[in-house]
Amino acid sequence: MSVIELACGRGRVAFEDAAGRFEVLELADDMMEPPLSDAELGARIDDPVDSQALEEIISPGETVLLVASDATRATASGQVINLLVRRLIQLGVAPADVRIIFATGIHRRVTEAEKRELLTPFIAQRIQTIEHNADDGAQHVNLGETERGTPIEVNRALVEHSHVILTGAINFHYFAGFTGGRKSVCPGLASARTIAATHLLAFDAATGGRRAGVGAGRLDGNAVHEECERIAAEVAPSFLLNTVVDEKGRAVRLYAGDWRLAHRLGCAEYVESHTIKIDEKRPLVVVSGGGAPHDLDLIQAHKALDMAAHACTEGGTIILVAECVEGLGRPDFLRWFDAADSRALAARLSEHYAVNGQTAWALLTKAERFNVTLVSGLAAEDVRHMRMTPARTIDEALARIGDNDAPGYVLPRGAQLMPIVGR
Repeated sequence: MSVIELACGRGRVAFEDAAGRFEVLELADDMMEPPLSDAELGARIDDPVDSQALEEIISPGETVLLVASDATRATASGQVINLLVRRLIQLGVAPADVRIIFATGIHRRVTEAEKRELLTPFIAQRIQTIEHNADDGAQHVNLGETERGTPIEVNRALVEHSHVILTGAINFHYFAGFTGGRKSVCPGLASARTIAATHLLAFDAATGGRRAGVGAGRLDGNAVHEECERIAAEVAPSFLLNTVVDEKGRAVRLYAGDWRLAHRLGCAEYVESHTIKIDEKRPLVVVSGGGAPHDLDLIQAHKALDMAAHACTEGGTIILVAECVEGLGRPDFLRWFDAADSRALAARLSEHYAVNGQTAWALLTKAERFNVTLVSGLAAEDVRHMRMTPARTIDEALARIGDNDAPGYVLPRGAQLMPIVGR
Protein backbone atom coordinates (compact mmCIF):
# COMPACT_ATOMS: atom_id res chain seq x y z
CA MET A 1 0.00 0.00 0.00
CA SER A 2 1.26 3.47 -0.87
CA VAL A 3 0.18 6.92 0.21
CA ILE A 4 0.00 9.65 -2.43
CA GLU A 5 0.23 13.30 -1.38
CA LEU A 6 -1.02 16.20 -3.46
CA ALA A 7 -0.71 19.96 -3.06
CA CYS A 8 -3.91 21.76 -2.12
CA GLY A 9 -3.76 25.47 -1.40
CA ARG A 10 -0.76 26.06 0.84
CA GLY A 11 -1.00 22.59 2.35
CA ARG A 12 -1.14 18.98 1.23
CA VAL A 13 -3.77 16.24 1.20
CA ALA A 14 -3.16 12.49 1.03
CA PHE A 15 -4.98 9.34 -0.01
CA GLU A 16 -4.16 5.63 0.03
CA ASP A 17 -3.52 3.63 -3.11
CA ALA A 18 -4.11 0.23 -1.50
CA ALA A 19 -4.42 -1.69 -4.77
CA GLY A 20 -1.54 0.00 -6.55
CA ARG A 21 -3.96 1.09 -9.27
CA PHE A 22 -2.45 4.54 -9.89
CA GLU A 23 0.50 5.59 -12.01
CA VAL A 24 1.84 8.97 -10.95
CA LEU A 25 2.68 11.17 -13.93
CA GLU A 26 5.56 13.45 -13.03
CA LEU A 27 8.95 14.52 -14.29
CA ALA A 28 11.55 11.77 -14.46
CA ASP A 29 14.39 12.07 -11.97
CA ASP A 30 16.84 13.02 -14.72
CA MET A 31 14.53 15.90 -15.73
CA MET A 32 14.41 17.44 -12.27
CA GLU A 33 16.41 20.66 -12.20
CA PRO A 34 17.89 22.46 -9.18
CA PRO A 35 16.82 26.06 -8.47
CA LEU A 36 19.06 28.72 -9.99
CA SER A 37 21.21 30.96 -7.82
CA ASP A 38 21.42 34.72 -8.36
CA ALA A 39 24.79 34.20 -10.03
CA GLU A 40 23.32 31.65 -12.43
CA LEU A 41 20.40 33.92 -13.25
CA GLY A 42 22.83 36.79 -13.83
CA ALA A 43 24.86 34.68 -16.24
CA ARG A 44 21.76 33.99 -18.31
CA ILE A 45 20.87 37.69 -18.38
CA ASP A 46 24.40 38.35 -19.66
CA ASP A 47 23.90 35.87 -22.49
CA PRO A 48 20.56 36.98 -23.99
CA VAL A 49 18.72 35.26 -26.83
CA ASP A 50 18.96 37.30 -30.03
CA SER A 51 19.28 40.61 -28.20
CA GLN A 52 21.80 43.19 -27.16
CA ALA A 53 22.90 43.05 -23.55
CA LEU A 54 20.97 45.19 -21.07
CA GLU A 55 23.85 47.66 -20.73
CA GLU A 56 23.68 48.28 -24.48
CA ILE A 57 19.93 48.83 -24.40
CA ILE A 58 19.42 50.99 -21.31
CA SER A 59 21.20 54.25 -20.54
CA PRO A 60 21.38 56.40 -17.39
CA GLY A 61 18.52 58.86 -17.13
CA GLU A 62 16.02 56.63 -18.94
CA THR A 63 12.85 55.29 -17.36
CA VAL A 64 12.08 51.58 -17.13
CA LEU A 65 8.76 49.82 -16.62
CA LEU A 66 8.96 46.26 -15.29
CA VAL A 67 5.91 44.09 -15.97
CA ALA A 68 5.24 41.51 -13.26
CA SER A 69 2.67 38.73 -13.03
CA ASP A 70 -0.08 38.87 -10.42
CA ALA A 71 -0.80 36.55 -7.51
CA THR A 72 -2.35 33.83 -9.72
CA ARG A 73 1.06 32.95 -11.19
CA ALA A 74 4.19 31.34 -9.74
CA THR A 75 7.11 33.01 -11.53
CA ALA A 76 9.94 33.38 -8.97
CA SER A 77 9.38 37.11 -9.41
CA GLY A 78 10.86 37.97 -6.01
CA GLN A 79 14.27 36.66 -7.01
CA VAL A 80 14.14 37.76 -10.66
CA ILE A 81 12.87 41.32 -10.13
CA ASN A 82 15.15 41.92 -7.16
CA LEU A 83 18.10 40.94 -9.33
CA LEU A 84 16.83 42.99 -12.26
CA VAL A 85 16.31 46.17 -10.21
CA ARG A 86 19.82 45.91 -8.83
CA ARG A 87 21.16 45.47 -12.37
CA LEU A 88 19.30 48.55 -13.61
CA ILE A 89 20.64 50.67 -10.76
CA GLN A 90 24.17 49.47 -11.59
CA LEU A 91 23.54 50.68 -15.15
CA GLY A 92 22.80 54.17 -13.86
CA VAL A 93 19.01 54.09 -13.76
CA ALA A 94 17.70 55.96 -10.72
CA PRO A 95 15.37 53.95 -8.45
CA ALA A 96 12.74 56.67 -8.94
CA ASP A 97 12.85 55.98 -12.69
CA VAL A 98 12.00 52.29 -12.24
CA ARG A 99 8.35 51.30 -11.87
CA ILE A 100 6.62 47.94 -11.61
CA ILE A 101 3.18 47.24 -13.04
CA PHE A 102 1.20 44.08 -12.35
CA ALA A 103 -0.25 42.38 -15.42
CA THR A 104 -3.60 41.55 -13.85
CA GLY A 105 -5.71 41.49 -17.01
CA ILE A 106 -9.30 41.16 -15.77
CA HIS A 107 -8.17 39.60 -12.46
CA ARG A 108 -8.54 41.45 -9.18
CA ARG A 109 -5.89 43.91 -8.04
CA VAL A 110 -2.80 42.75 -6.15
CA THR A 111 -3.00 43.25 -2.38
CA GLU A 112 -0.27 44.94 -0.36
CA ALA A 113 0.64 41.62 1.26
CA GLU A 114 0.88 39.99 -2.17
CA LYS A 115 3.13 42.78 -3.41
CA ARG A 116 5.57 42.04 -0.63
CA GLU A 117 5.44 38.32 -1.42
CA LEU A 118 5.74 38.77 -5.20
CA LEU A 119 8.48 41.42 -5.10
CA THR A 120 10.10 40.91 -1.68
CA PRO A 121 9.54 43.56 1.04
CA PHE A 122 12.80 45.29 0.03
CA ILE A 123 11.62 46.01 -3.53
CA ALA A 124 7.98 46.65 -2.56
CA GLN A 125 9.09 49.41 -0.19
CA ARG A 126 11.53 51.09 -2.57
CA ILE A 127 10.12 50.83 -6.08
CA GLN A 128 6.85 52.43 -7.14
CA THR A 129 4.15 49.99 -8.23
CA ILE A 130 1.30 50.69 -10.64
CA GLU A 131 -2.12 49.05 -10.62
CA HIS A 132 -3.81 48.03 -13.87
CA ASN A 133 -7.57 48.17 -14.26
CA ALA A 134 -8.87 46.69 -17.50
CA ASP A 135 -12.20 48.50 -17.05
CA ASP A 136 -10.74 51.98 -16.50
CA GLY A 137 -10.65 53.71 -19.89
CA ALA A 138 -8.61 56.59 -18.47
CA GLN A 139 -5.68 54.20 -17.93
CA HIS A 140 -5.53 53.10 -21.55
CA VAL A 141 -4.08 54.44 -24.76
CA ASN A 142 -5.49 53.48 -28.16
CA LEU A 143 -2.82 52.39 -30.64
CA GLY A 144 -5.18 51.59 -33.49
CA GLU A 145 -6.38 48.12 -34.40
CA THR A 146 -4.95 44.90 -35.76
CA GLU A 147 -5.52 43.44 -39.19
CA ARG A 148 -8.26 41.29 -37.64
CA GLY A 149 -9.97 44.41 -36.34
CA THR A 150 -9.02 43.98 -32.69
CA PRO A 151 -8.71 47.33 -30.87
CA ILE A 152 -5.20 47.85 -29.49
CA GLU A 153 -5.96 49.41 -26.11
CA VAL A 154 -3.24 48.98 -23.51
CA ASN A 155 -2.18 50.61 -20.26
CA ARG A 156 -0.63 53.96 -21.09
CA ALA A 157 2.32 53.23 -18.78
CA LEU A 158 3.60 50.93 -21.54
CA VAL A 159 4.20 53.91 -23.82
CA GLU A 160 5.22 56.43 -21.16
CA HIS A 161 8.53 54.80 -20.28
CA SER A 162 11.75 54.62 -22.24
CA HIS A 163 11.87 50.86 -21.88
CA VAL A 164 9.48 48.01 -21.05
CA ILE A 165 10.89 44.76 -19.63
CA LEU A 166 8.59 41.76 -19.41
CA THR A 167 8.89 39.17 -16.66
CA GLY A 168 6.81 36.06 -16.06
CA ALA A 169 6.86 32.29 -16.33
CA ILE A 170 6.37 29.78 -19.12
CA ASN A 171 3.74 27.13 -18.63
CA PHE A 172 1.04 25.45 -20.71
CA HIS A 173 -2.12 27.46 -21.34
CA TYR A 174 -5.24 25.68 -22.51
CA PHE A 175 -5.99 28.01 -25.41
CA ALA A 176 -3.16 30.57 -25.71
CA GLY A 177 -0.67 27.70 -26.01
CA PHE A 178 1.69 28.94 -23.33
CA THR A 179 1.85 31.59 -20.64
CA GLY A 180 4.62 34.19 -20.56
CA GLY A 181 5.97 36.40 -23.30
CA ARG A 182 3.33 38.49 -25.07
CA LYS A 183 0.69 37.62 -22.45
CA SER A 184 2.30 40.11 -20.07
CA VAL A 185 1.05 42.84 -22.42
CA CYS A 186 -2.09 41.20 -23.79
CA PRO A 187 -4.17 40.22 -21.94
CA GLY A 188 -2.10 41.30 -18.90
CA LEU A 189 -2.14 45.06 -19.51
CA ALA A 190 -4.88 45.41 -22.11
CA SER A 191 -8.35 46.89 -21.80
CA ALA A 192 -11.34 44.65 -21.16
CA ARG A 193 -12.47 45.29 -24.74
CA THR A 194 -9.15 44.17 -26.18
CA ILE A 195 -9.00 41.14 -23.89
CA ALA A 196 -12.47 40.03 -24.94
CA ALA A 197 -11.63 40.43 -28.63
CA THR A 198 -8.45 38.34 -28.40
CA HIS A 199 -10.05 35.63 -26.27
CA LEU A 200 -12.99 35.42 -28.66
CA LEU A 201 -10.53 34.08 -31.26
CA ALA A 202 -10.34 30.84 -29.25
CA PHE A 203 -14.03 30.24 -29.89
CA ASP A 204 -15.59 29.15 -33.19
CA ALA A 205 -19.08 30.63 -33.16
CA ALA A 206 -20.09 28.68 -36.27
CA THR A 207 -19.47 25.29 -34.65
CA GLY A 208 -19.87 26.25 -31.00
CA GLY A 209 -16.45 24.78 -30.23
CA ARG A 210 -12.73 25.52 -30.12
CA ARG A 211 -11.24 27.28 -33.13
CA ALA A 212 -8.86 25.09 -35.15
CA GLY A 213 -5.23 25.57 -34.14
CA VAL A 214 -6.03 26.75 -30.62
CA GLY A 215 -4.87 24.61 -27.70
CA ALA A 216 -2.26 23.85 -25.06
CA GLY A 217 1.33 23.72 -26.29
CA ARG A 218 0.50 25.33 -29.65
CA LEU A 219 1.82 28.62 -31.00
CA ASP A 220 1.99 28.25 -34.78
CA GLY A 221 -1.47 28.72 -36.26
CA ASN A 222 -2.91 29.67 -32.87
CA ALA A 223 -5.03 32.77 -33.52
CA VAL A 224 -5.09 33.81 -29.84
CA HIS A 225 -1.30 33.71 -29.55
CA GLU A 226 -0.83 35.49 -32.86
CA GLU A 227 -3.20 38.31 -31.97
CA CYS A 228 -1.73 38.84 -28.50
CA GLU A 229 1.75 38.91 -30.01
CA ARG A 230 0.58 41.39 -32.66
CA ILE A 231 -0.69 43.72 -29.93
CA ALA A 232 2.47 43.36 -27.85
CA ALA A 233 4.50 44.33 -30.93
CA GLU A 234 2.95 47.81 -30.80
CA VAL A 235 4.54 48.24 -27.37
CA ALA A 236 7.88 46.83 -28.61
CA PRO A 237 9.26 45.59 -25.26
CA SER A 238 13.02 46.13 -24.89
CA PHE A 239 13.80 42.87 -23.07
CA LEU A 240 12.22 39.76 -21.58
CA LEU A 241 12.95 37.58 -18.58
CA ASN A 242 10.80 34.44 -18.44
CA THR A 243 11.34 31.64 -15.97
CA VAL A 244 10.36 28.01 -15.68
CA VAL A 245 9.64 27.17 -12.05
CA ASP A 246 9.58 23.95 -10.05
CA GLU A 247 6.76 22.70 -7.83
CA LYS A 248 7.88 25.11 -5.09
CA GLY A 249 7.82 28.12 -7.41
CA ARG A 250 11.61 28.42 -7.66
CA ALA A 251 13.27 29.36 -10.93
CA VAL A 252 14.99 26.39 -12.56
CA ARG A 253 15.38 28.02 -15.98
CA LEU A 254 15.59 31.60 -17.21
CA TYR A 255 15.11 32.76 -20.79
CA ALA A 256 16.38 36.29 -21.31
CA GLY A 257 16.56 38.45 -24.40
CA ASP A 258 14.29 39.30 -27.32
CA TRP A 259 10.68 39.28 -26.14
CA ARG A 260 9.54 37.07 -29.01
CA LEU A 261 12.46 34.74 -29.64
CA ALA A 262 13.49 34.11 -26.04
CA HIS A 263 9.90 33.24 -25.23
CA ARG A 264 9.55 30.96 -28.25
CA LEU A 265 12.77 29.14 -27.32
CA GLY A 266 11.49 28.70 -23.79
CA CYS A 267 8.18 27.32 -25.04
CA ALA A 268 9.89 24.85 -27.37
CA GLU A 269 12.11 23.54 -24.58
CA TYR A 270 9.21 23.50 -22.12
CA VAL A 271 7.06 21.25 -24.30
CA GLU A 272 10.00 18.86 -24.71
CA SER A 273 10.62 18.57 -20.98
CA HIS A 274 7.06 18.85 -19.63
CA THR A 275 5.20 16.47 -21.93
CA ILE A 276 4.52 13.06 -20.38
CA LYS A 277 3.92 10.25 -22.87
CA ILE A 278 1.44 7.57 -21.84
CA ASP A 279 0.56 4.25 -23.49
CA GLU A 280 -3.17 4.77 -23.18
CA LYS A 281 -5.87 6.86 -21.59
CA ARG A 282 -7.38 5.47 -18.38
CA PRO A 283 -10.87 5.61 -16.88
CA LEU A 284 -9.77 7.39 -13.70
CA VAL A 285 -7.56 10.46 -13.25
CA VAL A 286 -6.83 12.29 -10.01
CA VAL A 287 -5.37 15.74 -10.65
CA SER A 288 -4.18 18.45 -8.30
CA GLY A 289 -4.48 22.07 -9.29
CA GLY A 290 -0.88 22.29 -8.12
CA GLY A 291 -1.51 24.12 -4.86
CA ALA A 292 -1.29 27.88 -4.33
CA PRO A 293 -1.38 30.01 -6.38
CA HIS A 294 -2.61 27.64 -9.10
CA ASP A 295 -5.79 26.68 -7.22
CA LEU A 296 -6.54 30.11 -5.78
CA ASP A 297 -9.93 30.01 -7.48
CA LEU A 298 -11.82 27.71 -9.83
CA ILE A 299 -11.05 29.71 -12.97
CA GLN A 300 -7.35 29.07 -12.35
CA ALA A 301 -7.83 25.45 -11.22
CA HIS A 302 -9.78 24.63 -14.37
CA LYS A 303 -6.47 24.59 -16.27
CA ALA A 304 -5.52 21.42 -14.39
CA LEU A 305 -8.84 19.84 -15.34
CA ASP A 306 -8.02 20.56 -18.97
CA MET A 307 -4.75 18.63 -18.68
CA ALA A 308 -6.44 15.71 -16.92
CA ALA A 309 -8.79 15.40 -19.88
CA HIS A 310 -5.79 14.48 -22.05
CA ALA A 311 -5.29 11.33 -19.93
CA CYS A 312 -8.86 10.20 -19.24
CA THR A 313 -11.04 7.96 -21.40
CA GLU A 314 -14.33 9.44 -22.60
CA GLY A 315 -16.97 8.95 -19.93
CA GLY A 316 -14.33 8.28 -17.30
CA THR A 317 -13.91 9.92 -13.90
CA ILE A 318 -11.70 12.91 -13.11
CA ILE A 319 -11.15 13.95 -9.50
CA LEU A 320 -9.92 17.56 -9.34
CA VAL A 321 -8.26 18.65 -6.09
CA ALA A 322 -8.32 22.44 -5.73
CA GLU A 323 -8.77 24.48 -2.58
CA CYS A 324 -10.35 27.54 -4.30
CA VAL A 325 -9.90 29.72 -1.23
CA GLU A 326 -11.07 32.75 -3.24
CA GLY A 327 -14.10 30.97 -4.63
CA LEU A 328 -14.95 30.82 -8.31
CA GLY A 329 -12.69 33.67 -9.43
CA ARG A 330 -15.38 36.07 -10.69
CA PRO A 331 -18.78 36.95 -9.20
CA ASP A 332 -20.49 36.43 -12.56
CA PHE A 333 -18.95 33.02 -13.28
CA LEU A 334 -21.70 30.81 -11.85
CA ARG A 335 -24.54 32.39 -13.84
CA TRP A 336 -23.15 30.97 -17.08
CA PHE A 337 -24.10 27.52 -15.84
CA ASP A 338 -27.77 28.49 -15.92
CA ALA A 339 -27.58 27.27 -19.53
CA ALA A 340 -29.19 23.90 -20.18
CA ASP A 341 -25.98 22.43 -21.59
CA SER A 342 -22.73 23.41 -23.32
CA ARG A 343 -24.50 23.90 -26.66
CA ALA A 344 -26.87 26.41 -25.11
CA LEU A 345 -23.98 28.13 -23.37
CA ALA A 346 -22.12 28.31 -26.70
CA ALA A 347 -25.17 29.93 -28.26
CA ARG A 348 -25.18 32.56 -25.50
CA LEU A 349 -21.50 33.20 -26.10
CA SER A 350 -22.08 33.64 -29.81
CA GLU A 351 -24.59 36.41 -29.07
CA HIS A 352 -22.96 38.02 -26.02
CA TYR A 353 -19.34 36.95 -25.67
CA ALA A 354 -17.50 37.26 -22.33
CA VAL A 355 -14.09 35.93 -21.31
CA ASN A 356 -15.38 34.16 -18.21
CA GLY A 357 -18.26 32.73 -20.20
CA GLN A 358 -15.77 30.93 -22.41
CA THR A 359 -14.00 29.49 -19.36
CA ALA A 360 -17.39 28.31 -18.08
CA TRP A 361 -18.09 26.73 -21.47
CA ALA A 362 -14.71 24.96 -21.42
CA LEU A 363 -15.42 23.61 -17.94
CA LEU A 364 -18.97 22.54 -18.82
CA THR A 365 -17.86 20.64 -21.92
CA LYS A 366 -15.49 18.60 -19.76
CA ALA A 367 -18.15 18.04 -17.10
CA GLU A 368 -20.33 16.60 -19.88
CA ARG A 369 -17.57 14.37 -21.29
CA PHE A 370 -16.35 13.06 -17.94
CA ASN A 371 -17.68 12.42 -14.45
CA VAL A 372 -15.93 15.25 -12.64
CA THR A 373 -15.68 15.31 -8.86
CA LEU A 374 -14.32 18.47 -7.27
CA VAL A 375 -12.53 18.23 -3.93
CA SER A 376 -12.57 21.83 -2.73
CA GLY A 377 -13.92 24.28 -0.22
CA LEU A 378 -16.65 25.52 -2.57
CA ALA A 379 -20.31 25.34 -1.68
CA ALA A 380 -21.76 21.97 -2.67
CA GLU A 381 -24.76 23.52 -4.42
CA ASP A 382 -22.48 25.68 -6.59
CA VAL A 383 -20.40 22.65 -7.58
CA ARG A 384 -23.51 20.72 -8.56
CA HIS A 385 -24.81 23.69 -10.54
CA MET A 386 -21.60 23.49 -12.58
CA ARG A 387 -22.42 19.79 -13.31
CA MET A 388 -19.68 18.46 -11.03
CA THR A 389 -19.94 16.31 -7.92
CA PRO A 390 -18.71 17.90 -4.67
CA ALA A 391 -16.47 16.05 -2.21
CA ARG A 392 -14.47 17.11 0.82
CA THR A 393 -11.73 14.47 0.52
CA ILE A 394 -10.17 12.34 -2.19
CA ASP A 395 -11.10 9.17 -0.28
CA GLU A 396 -14.75 10.27 -0.33
CA ALA A 397 -14.54 10.82 -4.09
CA LEU A 398 -12.88 7.43 -4.68
CA ALA A 399 -15.44 5.62 -2.54
CA ARG A 400 -18.18 6.65 -4.97
CA ILE A 401 -16.53 4.90 -7.91
CA GLY A 402 -18.04 1.49 -8.58
CA ASP A 403 -14.99 -0.17 -10.17
CA ASN A 404 -12.35 -0.22 -7.45
CA ASP A 405 -9.88 -2.01 -9.71
CA ALA A 406 -9.98 0.42 -12.62
CA PRO A 407 -6.45 1.70 -13.37
CA GLY A 408 -5.81 5.40 -13.03
CA TYR A 409 -3.34 8.20 -13.29
CA VAL A 410 -2.37 10.87 -10.80
CA LEU A 411 -1.23 14.31 -12.03
CA PRO A 412 0.37 16.08 -9.03
CA ARG A 413 1.32 19.28 -10.89
CA GLY A 414 -1.91 20.13 -12.62
CA ALA A 415 -1.42 22.26 -15.71
CA GLN A 416 2.39 22.09 -15.58
CA LEU A 417 2.61 18.69 -17.28
CA MET A 418 0.75 17.57 -20.42
CA PRO A 419 -0.02 13.85 -20.95
CA ILE A 420 0.09 12.66 -24.58
CA VAL A 421 -0.80 9.18 -25.79
CA GLY A 422 1.99 7.54 -27.78
CA ARG A 423 5.56 6.36 -27.43
